[in-house]
Amino acid sequence: MRDIGLDVAPPAGECHDPKCPFHGRLPVRGQIFDCVVVSDKMENTVVVMREFERKMPKFERFEKRQAKIHAHNPPCINAKEGDRVKIAECRPLSKTKAYVVVEVQK
Repeated sequence: MRDIGLDVAPPAGECHDPKCPFHGRLPVRGQIFDCVVVSDKMENTVVVMREFERKMPKFERFEKRQAKIHAHNPPCINAKEGDRVKIAECRPLSKTKAYVVVEVQK
């Protein structure tokens, strides 16, 4: 099992996925988000909802926004719908995926 350079607990299971940051060769870099899984119907992919606040300079207030992000779900982590997960940015894995799930938080 590789050290990915983040302060996350390694998964208990093992997999042979080349796109897994722990058991494959996928490097992670850049942004890290805490999100909630809203869909796990695709194979090896989850859709997560990221909620954040954006400042409105005209009114000097913040507005709530949300975005859906597709992330790779390695078999050793296997996040399900409703789980709170931590995702990390990686190289583009497909047309819409550039993030990978690195931890399921309790």
